[in-house]
Amino acid sequence: MKSMREMARWLLAAMLMVLGLAAQAAPQGEYVLGAGDQIRISVYQNQDLLLETRVTEGGTISFPLLGTVKLGGLSVSDAERKIATGLRDGNFLKQPQVSILVIAVKANQVSVLGQVNRPGRYPLESGSSRLSELLAIAGGIVAGSGTDIVVVSGVRDGKPFRKEVDFPKVFASTGTVEDLYLQNGDAIWIDRAPLVYIYGEVQRPGPQALTRDYTVLQALATGGGLTQRGTERGIRVHRRDEKTGEVRIIQPGMNDKLQNSDVIYVKESLF
Repeated sequence: MKSMREMARWLLAAMLMVLGLAAQAAPQGEYVLGAGDQIRISVYQNQDLLLETRVTEGGTISFPLLGTVKLGGLSVSDAERKIATGLRDGNFLKQPQVSILVIAVKANQVSVLGQVNRPGRYPLESGSSRLSELLAIAGGIVAGSGTDIVVVSGVRDGKPFRKEVDFPKVFASTGTVEDLYLQNGDAIWIDRAPLVYIYGEVQRPGPQALTRDYTVLQALATGGGLTQRGTERGIRVHRRDEKTGEVRIIQPGMNDKLQNSDVIYVKESLF
């Protein structure tokens, strides 16, 4: 009877602890512990072994009876088993039941910024460390942002790392672009789509998002088409050279592709 009452008290305490920390606790799953993570360790029916601590830069903690224990790089479940094994093999407890709760995540995080629905910092969990998975957790790319390019930056092998990913090609049937595995400290950036500008004898002049393979004809259609005074022969594209800064004036074909910051001018017909 006594053991039943103790179990009930332990379960109640555990429930209260989870409810009190649910708002700030990190998702558990197979989260891999790292330096800076704050954790709470409890051992069933051993209140004196309750410990709240932070994982050191070396990936270790100091636990009662066991001393220094290396937890960095282990999943939560593996860390629980390691402490339980230490208590059992050291003849401190016969059947220890260890529970670890991640209170605050400081390690193994990725920043997702720019044109996503929920920008912020997200923990890297084992089994969910691909670019597509982190973008899904962040709510995906903002609808209508018009961009397909995702920039991933960080450090690989001690050297700065930067890669532009043409994201739709990750899911292409040809599999031409790799769904990158992310690492601690990586940053994902989704910029706004580049713009082109159209003015003159069009129905709706103004800026337009430059989507993939965007042509002069598509820009005219987005602009509502030509006015009664406009003429296709009067279309000019002003394009700035990225290296020299010089602006060239081009007489384009209707199916010519536009570039970032192109300015399309539609002249008035003389007849």
